[in-house]
Amino acid sequence: MIYIIMSNFIVNALFLNTIKLMPKVIVAKNAGFCYGVKRAITLAERAAKQQEKVYTLGPLIHNPQEVNRLSNIGIKTANDINIDKDATVIVRSHGISPEKERLLRSTFSNVVDATCPYVKAVHEAVVSLAKEGYFVVVIGEKDHPEVQGTIGYLEEAKGRYKVVDSLEDLEDIQEDKIGVVAQTTQNEVFFENIVLKLLRKAKELKVVNTICNATEERQSDIYELAPMVDVMIIIGGKNSGNTKRLFEISKSLNERSYHIETKDEIDLSWLENAKTVGISAGASTPDWIIEDVKYFLENHENFTKKL
Repeated sequence: MIYIIMSNFIVNALFLNTIKLMPKVIVAKNAGFCYGVKRAITLAERAAKQQEKVYTLGPLIHNPQEVNRLSNIGIKTANDINIDKDATVIVRSHGISPEKERLLRSTFSNVVDATCPYVKAVHEAVVSLAKEGYFVVVIGEKDHPEVQGTIGYLEEAKGRYKVVDSLEDLEDIQEDKIGVVAQTTQNEVFFENIVLKLLRKAKELKVVNTICNATEERQSDIYELAPMVDVMIIIGGKNSGNTKRLFEISKSLNERSYHIETKDEIDLSWLENAKTVGISAGASTPDWIIEDVKYFLENHENFTKKL
C-alpha cells in the first residue's frame, strides 16, 4: 500500500509540473469579427434561407475559411455578373462604385447591399469633400476593393484625388486645398504621419478620420499586448488588409510575431521556451478559428517537456 501511495504522489507531482510548463495564452480583448462583418454574414445567411441561388460579387469578406463555410451553406462567390439573372446578389462588405451598383440593380431583381456602414461613411465624406472643391487624398491600398469603390464615388462627383499608401506618394501633390479620408482599416500611426506631412503642403486642410472604431480598438490592443508576451499570433486571411496591418504593428513591437490563417500553419519551433502567447485576429476572422487556435496552443502535447 505504501508503494501505491508513493507512486500516485509521484505521478501527480509530474502532472502538476507538466501543467506549469504549458504556455499561458492571452486573447486580445478585441479580436475577430467587427460589426460590419457580422452584419454582412447575417444578411448573407438570411438570404440563403429565403432564396435558392445566392451569390456574392467577390468574396463577402477577406477570410477564405469563412467564405468556404458560406459556400457550403449555399452562398457562392461570383467574380462577375455572368450568373443566373434570377439569383440574389449580395454586395460585399467592402462596397462597390455607384456605377457597378446601378449595373447590378438593372441586371438582377434582388440585390442585397451588405456594404459596411463605416465604408458608406467614407463614400459620403469623399463626395462632400469633392463638392466643396477639395483635392481628396485617400489613404489606403490602391487595389483594395474598398478603395476602388470609394474612387468610383469620387469620379462620379467629378472630384480630383490621389490614393496614397506611402509618404513618397505625397511628393508630387501641390494643392492649396486638400481633404483627407482613410480606408477604414488603415494604420492609425501611418494616417497621422500623412496628415502631418500634408499640413506642411496645404493652406487649407480638412481631415475626416474614417478609420473605423473596430480598427482602432484592435490596433490599440496590439500595442498593449504584443510587448508583454513572448510570442504573438495574428490570425486572419492573408488577403485581409486589416489583418496584415495588425501583424505589421505586432512585428514592430515583438520580433516573435506570426501571421496565420489556421492552427495548421503553426510551427512549434516558434513557441520554444515561450511562457506567454498572445492572440489577436483581424476583423474578418470568425470566432471558431480563434477558438481553434487557442485550444491548440493550450493543449498541444508537444508543449510539454519529457521528464
